[in-house]
Amino acid sequence: MTIQWGVLGASSFARDNMAPAIHAAKGANFAALATSSVEKAKGFQTYAPDIAVYTDYDAMLADPKIDAIYIPLPNHLHVPWTIKALEAGKHVLCEKPIALKESDFDDLIAARDKAGLIAAEAFMIPHHAQFGRARELVQSGAIGDLVHIDGTFSYNNAGDLDNIRHDPAKGGGALPDIGVYPIGAARLVSGQEPQSITLANLRYEHGVDVFAQVAADFESCSFSAVVSMRMMNYQQMTFHGTTGVLRLTCPFNANKADVAELILDRKDAPRHVERWPAENHYVRQVENFSAAAEGDAEYPVPLEWSRGTQQMLDMIYAAAK
Repeated sequence: MTIQWGVLGASSFARDNMAPAIHAAKGANFAALATSSVEKAKGFQTYAPDIAVYTDYDAMLADPKIDAIYIPLPNHLHVPWTIKALEAGKHVLCEKPIALKESDFDDLIAARDKAGLIAAEAFMIPHHAQFGRARELVQSGAIGDLVHIDGTFSYNNAGDLDNIRHDPAKGGGALPDIGVYPIGAARLVSGQEPQSITLANLRYEHGVDVFAQVAADFESCSFSAVVSMRMMNYQQMTFHGTTGVLRLTCPFNANKADVAELILDRKDAPRHVERWPAENHYVRQVENFSAAAEGDAEYPVPLEWSRGTQQMLDMIYAAAK
């Protein structure tokens, strides 16, 4: 069976990344788009000319031919529309952050369990081989004992003040937008959870955080990260152990900003490099979700896991106050 997908909202990210991934994924078919502007549908129809186009979101949710919904709406709409889609009998993959506070997960998990369907945050990096390999190496002791994790993710949208990331009413800010990545990467690779926030240096403009410098203690290692909407595009993750250092290049926009590489340096050993020049984590995410919707596999990052990242974001905001 092929999962029939509907996209709820014609964002540029959906048009350029996730809808093409649904179109390309095995076991999935991009069948419908709901948008308030028929004009916006044209960008999707260049690669999926046969999609049904709805100008009413609820009408697409009522379509019995649609099995799963992908939601790329502004952050503050994620929880209500995820719940509405579940109540309409659809599996849901919703853009990150799926919620704006940790307590929102109570309603999301309850709606998922009542519906008996799959609902998950569209956090794509766990689906990339780069992260599976990093987790394997770190947790097997390839760098000795893990001592410190460091991450950076930045871009500069200072000249785009109409962007929803600058709107506090819509869940804007650097931490909700990109802070989830170094935090999620640290949790994913280490298998550990944050215990306390030791530094939360946030800088605000227009009511949203545009720069965040964060430090934390995990169970047996420390963590630091910088995320910003006011710095040149850059991304990296480093895992530093007692006998080695593992670095991930382009960990969050793999093969978009640069080639995804894993670089392992160990004492008295030659540098080890692995590369994934063709891996598409968006396609893998859709394939893994579709398999879970079919009942063929467990989804690797359920809501309970995503809740942990939001809990750390809440801890950072609380510490900054």
